[in-house]
Amino acid sequence: MEGGARVDQQNRTRGAHWGFLAFFVGLGLYHLATLAITAARSGRPSADPLELLDVGPLLLLAFLPTVLLGLPPVLGARRYGERFGVLPTARDVKVGLACGAVALVAGYLLNLLLLALYGTDRVSDGPLADLADNDDDTTLWLALAALVVVVATPLAEELLVRGALWNALEHHGVPRWVVLVLTAVVFAYLHGEPTRTVALVAQGVAIGWARRRTGRVGAAFVAHAVNNLAPALLLFTDS
Repeated sequence: MEGGARVDQQNRTRGAHWGFLAFFVGLGLYHLATLAITAARSGRPSADPLELLDVGPLLLLAFLPTVLLGLPPVLGARRYGERFGVLPTARDVKVGLACGAVALVAGYLLNLLLLALYGTDRVSDGPLADLADNDDDTTLWLALAALVVVVATPLAEELLVRGALWNALEHHGVPRWVVLVLTAVVFAYLHGEPTRTVALVAQGVAIGWARRRTGRVGAAFVAHAVNNLAPALLLFTDS
C-alpha cells in the first residue's frame, strides 16, 4: 500500500504529461482540416471528406487530416526529449507482423459477423471503397494513395494513439490493460465508421498488443501497416 501511494504521489508531483495536449491538438487539427477540405469542395461541412474529392492530386489531399494527427506528437517529443521508438527493430517487425495478421483476421471475421447480423445496407465498406469507384486511368494516384494508407496513415495514428496518448496514460499510472483497451477505442473512433466499431476495437487491441509487448511504437506501426494492406489493395479493385 505504501509503495502504491508513493507511485501515485510521484505521478501527481510530475504534473500532467504533455502527451494529452499533443493528443487533443492532433484531434483538433484533424477536424479543422476535414472541415476546411469539405467546405472548399462542397460549400458545406461533412464528416467524410473522402466522398467529395476527385481523383488525382486531390485524392491525396483527402488523407491530409489523418496525416496531421502525427504532427503534435512529433513536435512534443522533440520539445520534451521523449522517444517513442518509431523506427522498427527486428523484434518490432516480428511482433508487428504477428499482431497485424491477428488484426486482419479479427477484423475480417467480425465484419462477416456484422454483415450476417445487419446486412450490407447497415455495414459500410469503409471510405476507401469510394476512392476505387472511378473509371479513369488513375493508377499512379491510387498507388500513391495506397502508399499513404500503408505507411503515412498508420504512422500518424500510431504516433498519436500508441505514442502520445499511451505514454501520457502510463505516466499517470493507468493500468496497462486499461491503456490497451482505451487506445483501441480511440483508434476505432478515429475511423469514423460506427457500424464497424466492434471490429475496429478488436483490431485496435491487436495492434496495441504489439506496443505493449515491445514497449515501442515501431511494432504497433508495423502491425497497423499490415492491417492496412487489405484496404490499400482495395483501391485497385475497380481502377
